[in-house]
Amino acid sequence: MCGRTVLFVPGCDHAGIATQVVVEKKLKRERGLSRHDLGRADFVKEVWKWKNEKGHIIYDQLKKMGAGVDWDRVVFMMDPKIMRAVTEAFVRMHEKGVIYRSKRLVNWSCALSSAISEIEVEKREITGRTLLSVPGHAEKVEVGVLVLFAYPLEEEVVEEDGSKTREIVVATTRLETMLGDVAIAVHPEDARYKRMIGKHCVHPFFPDRRLPIIADSAVLPDFGTGAVKITPAHDQTDFDIGQRHGLPLINIFTDHGSCAPCCGPFAGMRRFNARLAVLGRLKAMGLYRDIKENPMQLRICSRSKDIIEPIIKSQWYVRSSEMAERAKAAVVDGRLRLIPEYHVNTWNAWLNDIRDWCISRQLWWGHQIPAYFITIDGNHSSTGNNEGVDDEELYWVSGRTEAEAKTKAAKRFNVSEQSVTLKRDEDVLDTWFSAGMWPFSVMGWPEQTADMRHFFPGSLLETGHDILFFWVARMVFMSQELCDGQLPFKEVFLHAMVRDAHGRKMSKSLGNVIDPLDVIHGITLEQLNKKLEDGNLDPKELETAKLGQASDYPQGIPECGTDALRFALMAYTTQGRDINLDVLRVQGYRFFCNKLWQGTRFVLSRLGPDFVPCDTFEPSTLALNLADRWLLSRLSHCVSECDVGFRTYNFRQLTSAIHHFWIHEFCDIYLESVKSLFVVNNANKKGTDAIAEERSQNGTDEVTTQKAVTTARHVLHLAVDSALRLLAPIMPFIAEELWQRLPARPSERAESICMAHYPQPAEFPFHDKEAEANYEVLREKVIAKTN
Repeated sequence: MCGRTVLFVPGCDHAGIATQVVVEKKLKRERGLSRHDLGRADFVKEVWKWKNEKGHIIYDQLKKMGAGVDWDRVVFMMDPKIMRAVTEAFVRMHEKGVIYRSKRLVNWSCALSSAISEIEVEKREITGRTLLSVPGHAEKVEVGVLVLFAYPLEEEVVEEDGSKTREIVVATTRLETMLGDVAIAVHPEDARYKRMIGKHCVHPFFPDRRLPIIADSAVLPDFGTGAVKITPAHDQTDFDIGQRHGLPLINIFTDHGSCAPCCGPFAGMRRFNARLAVLGRLKAMGLYRDIKENPMQLRICSRSKDIIEPIIKSQWYVRSSEMAERAKAAVVDGRLRLIPEYHVNTWNAWLNDIRDWCISRQLWWGHQIPAYFITIDGNHSSTGNNEGVDDEELYWVSGRTEAEAKTKAAKRFNVSEQSVTLKRDEDVLDTWFSAGMWPFSVMGWPEQTADMRHFFPGSLLETGHDILFFWVARMVFMSQELCDGQLPFKEVFLHAMVRDAHGRKMSKSLGNVIDPLDVIHGITLEQLNKKLEDGNLDPKELETAKLGQASDYPQGIPECGTDALRFALMAYTTQGRDINLDVLRVQGYRFFCNKLWQGTRFVLSRLGPDFVPCDTFEPSTLALNLADRWLLSRLSHCVSECDVGFRTYNFRQLTSAIHHFWIHEFCDIYLESVKSLFVVNNANKKGTDAIAEERSQNGTDEVTTQKAVTTARHVLHLAVDSALRLLAPIMPFIAEELWQRLPARPSERAESICMAHYPQPAEFPFHDKEAEANYEVLREKVIAKTN
């Protein structure tokens, strides 16, 4: 509408974790099977089947919401061209050393049997003893407590006062991890334990395991007892201490969260069942000392709601520190603009604390990592000179194809390709790795296509602030890394999160998720309940959700239409980080649609079948009265407000301007005034409004009246035509329907209002403060007379 070429590419992510979880639940509910019962190949077929059945729903929503996208360019993030781009990106970054493999502690979700990245971890504050539901456990798990128990010393220690100590008491919030303890740490300056440093404890469950008592400044003397059990394989601080002191790693958990065989009599127990079993065993052995409430921060998987378990795993990582510095610099020097600006502080804070990005996921659905483990003649012995090279790097090779990977491996080890056997990594890439490539992969990268030349980099990204780091930062990272330092876009508009009318996050288990199609078409309470029943909720969640729906929508959701919903969402954008969506307010904008229809219908009835608008509205050629001048001035103000609103992304400003103009100025005042003009003209009756007052003061004749009518028609047409054009980006359906009924200007060539010219302030030089002031005085006189 403003003469620029615009491209909005529609698409759907493959949503690795979320999609796999949904399909697994469906399989379990309908067929009693797990993905392992099917095997990887057949399970992936099931996911594709589900995608093909459900994928159209998102696109149907977009179409019914009036999204102005190019439907010939629809992209799914597992399409062949995207898979090729993802493979190319991984190989390039691996060859450059930006992607590397390392064995370290990862955030592990036992429910998903997969690692997750740091930003997929929710930090939940626990104020004290709390019972929490955890996936995979029938009973709630107690958290927010500190358990104290004693480790027997290998030999008693004589203190300075001559007393003898036979134990050291430690405190822990994760009692089950004592099965992997390898040491006890104290602060080197803590006088209570100075004589114990260098001594050993004996593990009560594994008598052959001797635990050294070590001194490390990372220990907090004031926490618990000041003596800390060290489990390097399951805690980051313990891992760091273990590295400094050369301690062994004992991984006590399986990928599913059960105790490993090394746990002896506890092997096979679920980790939180083992917690209770360990506590019982300690009590039986007389080693339990106390339990205390302990406010703490619990790390929760945002995907599965599982309690995160730190586990030592070999994973693929992206070096992120340099990427973060480039991303920060882009905002500082103004090449990248975040809107609203208060998000800049959040952006900088996160990038300042960046960690390398773990991109491996132990899933079956997604982009399988194009990396291969190398075996040479059945073993891992190197025939080349690779001293000092980490085995995690040495025996892994990436490739666009297996043949390319084999050639690389043979060259690395200086052997023939026949000597090389490769096994592809079974893991898939983090969904955000491929999503981070969206701005250029959809344009045909790595090829320099016409689309890449014309549409990359883009101008604007509009997305929710909740994925500023999940997606926006990753797009900046990947684009600058793979596209010669170019940013993917110039501006990022971060919209608010939509919550329910009470400010609660929308959740299927609460029954407060609002499907936009239900707001558009309307839905009964019974139909809302039915949609819940067809979902994946368990029986308890289902009942809770139904109660929530009955409370919020006792009469269901009224039919509001697409335009009203779009207008409401735009009008809500001043609420900051969250939108509390009240369906009744959306319904109010449906009534605004009615007012648009009624007002336009009245104007059409007064224009008549032979009316032809002028190409350019020229006030000097018309007999404008005071009411006409007032309306033109208010229209000019409205156009300016809409222009500023769009340019500054202040959508509340433009929705308020057009709503106020149409309802309170055009319909309530000008239309009511102009009615008398047409009444007097057609029925020789007197009006009781500002125009009639002006006419009575100035005197009128038939010629003057006819000129006034002609002028009013041109003003009416300009006002309606301009208002509909202003509304078209927000309310496209009703704007199109009404605009098509409006007499067209002779030079108008646009077939749709969406292709018509958008009103610009310079084209409406009608600001007239004197007319506005005088007209208000005249209106007050009329009101006084009427009363």
